Amino acid sequence: MKVNHTGRFNNIDAFVADKIRRFKDSDKSFTSMFEMMFSEKDAVIYESEEKNTTYGEAYRITLGLVPSIEGILEEYKHDNVVGLYMDNSLLWIEMFWAILLAGYRPLLLNRRLSMSVLESALDEMGAICVISDGKQFQRRTYLAANISPAGVESSASLQDKDRDKEKEKKTGSEILVMSSGTSDNIKICGYGAEEFYYQINDSYQIIKKCSKMKKHYEGELKQLTFLPFYHVFGLIAVYIWFAFFSRSFVELPDMSPATITGTIKNHKVTHIFAVPMFWEKVYEQALQVIKARGEETYSKFVKGLKISLKLGNIPLLGRLFRKIAFREVRENLFGESICFMISGGSDISGEVLSFFNGIGYHLANGYGMTEIGITSVELSNNCRKLCAGYVGSPFSSLEYKIEGGELFVKGQSMARRIYENNSVKQRGEWLSTHDLAECVKGHYKILGRKDDLVISASGENLNPVIIEKQVKEGEGLEKLQVALIGVPKGAAKEPVLMIYVEPEVLMANDQNDSGKTAFEELDARVHSRMRELSLELLIRKIVYVKNPLIEENDFKLKRASITQKYINGMYKIAIPGEEERVQAPEDELQHELTALFADALGKSTEEIGYQMDFFTDAEGTSLDYFGLGVEIQEKYEVEIPTEEERLLRTVRDFHEFITGSGK
Repeated sequence: MKVNHTGRFNNIDAFVADKIRRFKDSDKSFTSMFEMMFSEKDAVIYESEEKNTTYGEAYRITLGLVPSIEGILEEYKHDNVVGLYMDNSLLWIEMFWAILLAGYRPLLLNRRLSMSVLESALDEMGAICVISDGKQFQRRTYLAANISPAGVESSASLQDKDRDKEKEKKTGSEILVMSSGTSDNIKICGYGAEEFYYQINDSYQIIKKCSKMKKHYEGELKQLTFLPFYHVFGLIAVYIWFAFFSRSFVELPDMSPATITGTIKNHKVTHIFAVPMFWEKVYEQALQVIKARGEETYSKFVKGLKISLKLGNIPLLGRLFRKIAFREVRENLFGESICFMISGGSDISGEVLSFFNGIGYHLANGYGMTEIGITSVELSNNCRKLCAGYVGSPFSSLEYKIEGGELFVKGQSMARRIYENNSVKQRGEWLSTHDLAECVKGHYKILGRKDDLVISASGENLNPVIIEKQVKEGEGLEKLQVALIGVPKGAAKEPVLMIYVEPEVLMANDQNDSGKTAFEELDARVHSRMRELSLELLIRKIVYVKNPLIEENDFKLKRASITQKYINGMYKIAIPGEEERVQAPEDELQHELTALFADALGKSTEEIGYQMDFFTDAEGTSLDYFGLGVEIQEKYEVEIPTEEERLLRTVRDFHEFITGSGK
C-alpha cells in the first residue's frame, strides 16, 4: 500500500509507532503535541477549492498569530479562557493552536446553540473575550480575519531551548469543549494534553486492529471536514486523530448534497465521519434514484444487496461480488476513493448500515460523549456486526461496565474536569453515561437512553423539561400547553413539539394588521421563538392539536402517554391557515419554485403548498435546505440567507425574496 509523508519510514505503521513513542517519551504538553503534529512540513494539511496548504505553511502562520494574540490580551493573566466561535476552516486550526500557545484556554463555542446559552457558558468560565468569524458577543469580540500574524522566520521552532522553557510555562492548560445539550446550565468539559495523548494512542490501537482505518488512496489519506471541530466528535475523531499523523483535511464549501458528493469525488476523499442524519439522507436519495430507473432495476438491486450481505462473512468472495455488482451505485454516490466511514452521535438504523456496507463501502458505528471523548468504534470486518450497529469494545485507555443495563465508563482519556452550575467536578472513577447497553462477546451495543432525553438525528441531546420551559418564555406563549416527545423513526427517535391550540384561537378568523389570523399569529410566534433558541434544525416537526395535552384528571404532562396517543392517531391535528389560505400567484416563478421545492424534498409538485413550511410541515433537513439554496442562487442570481434566524421557509418566502419584497 503506497503512503506518502511518512518521514524516514517506509510504511505508515512504523511512522505512527515512532510518533506515538516520541509523544509518550515527551512531557505530553500541548507544545510537544503541536510540534509533532506539524513536523511533516511538506504534507498538505488543508485542501480547498482555492489552494492546498502544507503543514509547514500553517505552522508558520500559527506561530505568527501567537504574538498577535499575546498583544491584544497582554493585560490578562495566562490560562484565562478565550472563546473560539468559528466554523471549520484552516483559520480555525491556526487560531485554535495560537490561543493555546499564547497561554490561554480555548473554549470551543458550539455554533448550533443559542446566543443566550453561549453567553451563559462564557460567563460561567469567566471568558475574557471571544475570537469570532463574524458574530458579536456581549464582551470583547475580535474578528479572526482581522488578527494578522506577525512575521516568523521559516526556521522558527518552539523547541529552541530558551523559548521552550518560556512556552512550557505559558501554554494553556486545557481545551474546553461544550456538551451539545440545550440547557442554560450546559456542561463544559476540560481536556489537558495528557488526555489527548491517550486519545491519540487509542487511534494507534485502532489501526493495529483494523487495517481499513489506515487505508490510503493514491498515497493520500483525506478526511472530509463535515463534522464541526468544536464538537467532541469532530475535534478528536476528525481533527486530532488524523492531524497528529500529518494527514489531510478537505474543506466542504457548503452543505448541499451536490457540493458534498462533488467535493468527495474531486478531492478523492478517503474518510468521512458524520452523524446518522447524513447517512440516512444519502441512503434515501440513493434509493429514490434507483427506484426511478424502474421496478426491474430496483428488484435487481434489492436481490443483489441480499446476496452481498449473505456473503459479508466470506471476505474474498464478498468483496469481489460487491466490487463488481455495485460499481455504478458507488460511482453515483462517493466514487471509489472512500476507505473508511464512521457514524456517531446517536442511533443509526441497521437498514442504513446494511446499505452502505452491502454496496462495498465500510461504515462503522462509534460511541462517545463530551465528558468521555471517543471511547469505541466497531473495528470488526464482520458484516453482521457492522450492520447490527455495534460500537465495538472500549479503547485501550478505557474500561466499560454494565450495571442494571446502564453503561459506565472510566479511563485516562476522559475529560479531567467538568464545569457545570458554577461548580467543578474532577474526574472520578466510573462515569454514568445514562445509556442502556448490552455486550455480546466483547462487542457493545447502545440500546437507548435511560433518562427522558430525546436525541435528534444530528446527535443533539434535547431535554423536554428545559425546552418546553424555554418555548413558553416566548412573547405570547406563556399559557401554552407544550410537550416535546420522541417518536420512533427507524432506530432513532424524531423530536416532535406538540402544542395545544385552544378553541377560541382556532375559531378567530379576523386578521391582524399583518394579515394573519390568531392561529397564524400563534404559529409565527412559535417559529420565531424556535429560531431564537436555535432549535429549528433540531426539532423539525411542530404539531398543533385540538385536544388538551394535560387531561382533566392529570396534574402534569405525561409524555409517554402523549407519545403513544400521537402514534395511535388519537389527536385531532390543527393546521395554521387551513380555513383561509393565501392564494398562490399563478406566475412562472411560483411554478419554478414549487418544482425546486419538490425536487429538494423528494416529493411531487402536487404535495407542495404555497405556505408549506420546509422544515416543520415537509420535514426537510438542513442538507435539503442547502441543496435548495444552491439551486435557487444559481438560477436566480440571489444570495439566499443561511443564518438560522433568517431562513426562508416557504415557496411564498422565496417568491417574495426573489421578487424584491423580501430582499
